[in-house]
Amino acid sequence: MDPMRVLAERNGFFTRRDARSAGYADRDITKVVRHRVWVRIRRGYYTFTELWQALDDLGRHRVRSGAVLDSLGDRVALSHVSGVVEHGIDTWGVDLSRVHVTRLDGGPGRIEGDVVHHEGFCAADEVLDAGGRLVLPPERCALEAGSRATNEQALVMLDSLLRRGLVSPEALMGRFELMSHWPFVQHLHLMVRMADARAESVGESRGRYLFWSHGLPAPQLQYAVHDTGGQLVATSDWGWPEHGLLGEFDGRVKYGRLLRPGQDARAVVFAEKQREDRAREASGMGMVRLVWSDFDRPTLTVARVRRGLRLSG
Repeated sequence: MDPMRVLAERNGFFTRRDARSAGYADRDITKVVRHRVWVRIRRGYYTFTELWQALDDLGRHRVRSGAVLDSLGDRVALSHVSGVVEHGIDTWGVDLSRVHVTRLDGGPGRIEGDVVHHEGFCAADEVLDAGGRLVLPPERCALEAGSRATNEQALVMLDSLLRRGLVSPEALMGRFELMSHWPFVQHLHLMVRMADARAESVGESRGRYLFWSHGLPAPQLQYAVHDTGGQLVATSDWGWPEHGLLGEFDGRVKYGRLLRPGQDARAVVFAEKQREDRAREASGMGMVRLVWSDFDRPTLTVARVRRGLRLSG
């Protein structure tokens, strides 16, 4: 097997130096890139085009992050949004065009090509080794990334941080209090208090933010619906029992997560519809469903939820 492919499949990338060591001259490297067999992911770093095309934005960011760490060594650790991605924390709408690192060697903060170098104090026990990659703690990364993001983007990350069990709510609050005097962090105080592990997806977090930002009542998360015999019928993403309304977020990712091997997506959709019918019958409550496009028209969506809640105005 081509040694370059072995490196690309193992590490996500290989270097120009690796290619030269395997016998590729500079003109050979230029030729395979021109013919789109390889793709350059940053200066001096390459991978196979089909491997790169198979990755989503998060996967590509992780590969570039690995290449940056390979280049800079133990002088830096992944942080901010790059640390968020490395820890597997969900993101929505954040800029992934540059890799973010925090200097461990006292080097200055700066933007250098595709890398943002951050200055910041790091205690020895704050630098984690994640499979050979140096990265700062997940709660610090989420707060740092959130500090330069919108509140909605920050809530998505903070909900995911808690949902994945990477930190407790108390530890998150403690970290926020330590960082609250840092630049741009203070605006996160409400989002830190709102963060909830029970929000099970990006869509559910965005729904929570939509309700809060438009003054709608906060729903109960993962609201359990029981029949008259006390048996659990369904669990709804959001519940407003005092207003007689259940709420669900429907995204294709959610249905993909529910699919069992060999199961047709239409069967899952039908089963979800049956579950909704049983929940409404057992609870006597209405149902509002949100999809991704509803977040692009917040005024209309809020009006629809408001009608379901039987609220005036």
